[in-house]
Amino acid sequence: MTKPQNTSLSHLHLLISGASIAGPALALQLARRGARVTVVEKAPALRPGGFAVDFRGHVHRKVLQDMGIWDEVHAHQTHMGVQTVVDADGTPRVDLPAAMMSGDVEIPRGDLARIMYQRTKDLANVEYVFGDSVATLHETATGVDVTFEKAAPRTFDLVVGADGLHSRTRALAFGDESQYLRYLGYYVAAFDVPNHLGLNRTARLYSDPGRMVSMGNADGVPSHAGASFVFSSAERLDFDRRDLAQQQKILAERFADMGWEAPKALEALAALESVDELYFDAIAQIHIDRLSTGRVVLIGDAGYGATMGGMGTGAAIVAAYVLAGELAAARGDHRTAFAAYEAGIRDFAKGCQKIAGNAGPFLAPPSERKLRQRDRTYRILGSRPLARFFKKLTEKAATDIVLRDYP
Repeated sequence: MTKPQNTSLSHLHLLISGASIAGPALALQLARRGARVTVVEKAPALRPGGFAVDFRGHVHRKVLQDMGIWDEVHAHQTHMGVQTVVDADGTPRVDLPAAMMSGDVEIPRGDLARIMYQRTKDLANVEYVFGDSVATLHETATGVDVTFEKAAPRTFDLVVGADGLHSRTRALAFGDESQYLRYLGYYVAAFDVPNHLGLNRTARLYSDPGRMVSMGNADGVPSHAGASFVFSSAERLDFDRRDLAQQQKILAERFADMGWEAPKALEALAALESVDELYFDAIAQIHIDRLSTGRVVLIGDAGYGATMGGMGTGAAIVAAYVLAGELAAARGDHRTAFAAYEAGIRDFAKGCQKIAGNAGPFLAPPSERKLRQRDRTYRILGSRPLARFFKKLTEKAATDIVLRDYP
């Protein structure tokens, strides 16, 4: 096994709940400083696939370079081109520039998770436990006693909730999700479909009032594409995220009379055999007054996430950089470190959340008038004279933080 680079945090043993993006990013940052890290993930293995994620501006670049993965991220980028809004018959209405939708560099979420996992899995001070999850937390004067759904109980110095929008860690330490989850009036679904449009690193999307269907190919493999549905709903829906048939029924009813490629997408949806092949959730955000309580701290979507559109991946890696850095600067004093982490990341995270609130109305405007207004706006912003301004506009939230140089 590879030895850690230094031992400034070698006296700490942390549990990270969640191995998507924020968890492995923090494990990498902590391991470099000598901390012992256990990452527990309820999925049986690292999750492949998922939406493509992008990075924008000098802040994201600095963190990726600090992690030593900048070149590898570029090697796996999607090279996604323009994404085109079309009419019901497929006629193009407006092109959405690659810089708007894909940032400076875009990579499949699963590839990014794998890169960070590969960098940490063989380190002597990092342990991954798949197929298990936290059951209870009990804080004492010297640590946190943790029980698991399957494994034997263990005690850790600190616990980090990196387990996403529906965080079990947050529920245990801070209270029920209903206190913190803010529903934004839309739902999103994503799944794979045959690439019958012959897309090659491009995407097309069609919207009618309150609904959107898109198809895109981000990896250049000609056999498949990704389909996405977005729809508005005045009320939150009651469904079981592990019940595939129930989710298929909801989507089939919502998109039954949708035009363009919706019927073919619904055929592919009906053929899915496992709930793991479908992503379906509310477009929502987490708003919580504090990110830590005692020896438990939240990072990534668990603390300030948004379902989509809020640069959650970029925010997660920046937060991992700040949290690990503040722990090192405080020599492991979690009270000092957690307070500094919250002060350093809160406004940045709120800025990312603010732009995420536009995702649903942008993809599925509520009226024909709003649809035409969206298309006119992006036709103007995508023009050559305004391209530089538009790039700065999309980077504003991603760069609105001054990063310290940590030990």
